[in-house]
Amino acid sequence: MARNGLRWIWISLLVVILDQASKLWMDSNLIFNQPVNLLPFFDLRLLYNEGAAWSFLANAGGWQRWFLSGLSLIISGVLVVWLSRLKQQQIWLTIALTLVLGGALGNLIDRVFYGHVIDFIDIYYQQWHWPAFNIADSAISTGAVMLVIDAILEGKNK
Repeated sequence: MARNGLRWIWISLLVVILDQASKLWMDSNLIFNQPVNLLPFFDLRLLYNEGAAWSFLANAGGWQRWFLSGLSLIISGVLVVWLSRLKQQQIWLTIALTLVLGGALGNLIDRVFYGHVIDFIDIYYQQWHWPAFNIADSAISTGAVMLVIDAILEGKNK
């Protein structure tokens, strides 16, 4: 068994499976841009994002699909190498990286097969809406916060 971060790669796989299963269900069962209210601040709303976070580059004309896909592949490769070099004790950092990797791969699958990322989580307050997102985005965000915490704690230890 691997004694590095790759032994935790199952977390990335779990993120991809949950992400893709939820996106397929939402895409099959929701009507595009029609909210399904669950709570006073939370709707399910099927949306398609052709860009990156917060629809950055969404209207760029189509080239962004392959640019963002290539960028996701490069980042995923870097993360796998990083994971392979981690020590067995670096569990927090390993989990952070596997979450980011799983999220990157989940959104990459959408871009390659559909030309857009499927979003469906709509959080809002009155008329203000947070940009719609999905499970892959949540994993990336959680992993990124964990990376920042790890960097801060690691800096304090040095």
